[in-house]
Amino acid sequence: MEILVVCGVGASSTFVALRLRRSAAERGIDLSARAGSLELLDSAIIGADLVLVGPHLAARLADVRATARAVDERIVVALLPESAVTSRDGDLALQTALDAAGVGS
Repeated sequence: MEILVVCGVGASSTFVALRLRRSAAERGIDLSARAGSLELLDSAIIGADLVLVGPHLAARLADVRATARAVDERIVVALLPESAVTSRDGDLALQTALDAAGVGS
């Protein structure tokens, strides 16, 4: 599964993607997670199976979903809970991704 974590400018999403990859590796889950910004979403979304959107962008969630649909209708878009962004580990972000993708943990 290819996950794109999106925030406003790409800073907080970089940390979330890193923690998400670590948490997945610790649990033996094969996935790729990368960071992107809302501004560069059109190009960053290519190849993604799932887009995790930072909670501060909740008002833009419909826009992100529309962009995802335009690229590939199979791309799933989910909003990260605030605690997934502020957490020191990637467990909640990983669980959010797995739940959104309909994958058992």
